[in-house]
Amino acid sequence: MHTFANPRSASEWTGPLARVGLIAKGISYGLVGALALKLALGDGGAATSNQGAMQHLAGTSFGSVLLILLAVGLAAYAVWRAIQAWQGEERFVNASRVVIYGALTYTAIRIVSGAGEQTQNKSAHKTTAVVLSWPGGTVIVGLIGAVLIGVGLYQLYMGVTRKFEEKWRGRSDVGSVVGVIGHVARFVVLALVGVFAIKAAAEYNPKQAVGLDGALQKLAHESYGSFLLGLTAAGLLAYCAFCFVDARYRDPSR
Repeated sequence: MHTFANPRSASEWTGPLARVGLIAKGISYGLVGALALKLALGDGGAATSNQGAMQHLAGTSFGSVLLILLAVGLAAYAVWRAIQAWQGEERFVNASRVVIYGALTYTAIRIVSGAGEQTQNKSAHKTTAVVLSWPGGTVIVGLIGAVLIGVGLYQLYMGVTRKFEEKWRGRSDVGSVVGVIGHVARFVVLALVGVFAIKAAAEYNPKQAVGLDGALQKLAHESYGSFLLGLTAAGLLAYCAFCFVDARYRDPSR
């Protein structure tokens, strides 16, 4: 009888889920990075989020098939993180991941079914407007912004110290390099989203809040925007590669 209390049986359950989920996660970031890089190079790309990238796929039959596979992979990732949370492994962090990637799975299913989905920017504006209308709403939005900056700083710490290697069975020099670059890129976009959330709270203006797509758009409109966006896009592509390496070497129990 299988039980999650046994590390070997837990690995039998979680290993395939982890590998499939990490590959799907990597593809979702790779799509965002590729579109942003095309925009930075003036080649008709778009600064978009994971949701926007999935909508971009939905226009062709091949894209729809890939989107279905992506939904399955993201669901696998959410289930893997749910198992980890249930086992007590970084419970709060993994529970947050379950919510995020469960929502991405739902979004992918909606897009495949033709229901469509609003951009992260519009969603951020709408949600922030609702929260700001609550008693203490400005404090809540400001705290959310601070949490996002904190998560971004954690990504920076994980990248610079290469702590992600501690969760691997084996070693990959290429994986180490793309891991550092990718985590730094995630810090940049998360910190930007957090800063604009705090700005929305300070100015009581929900339109200041942005999603991942809005953060990339902000970069594109800055001085040397194409260069900054190109660097960030390359970093997101590196994070995509890191997810693939992570899928190969990751200890699924960690």
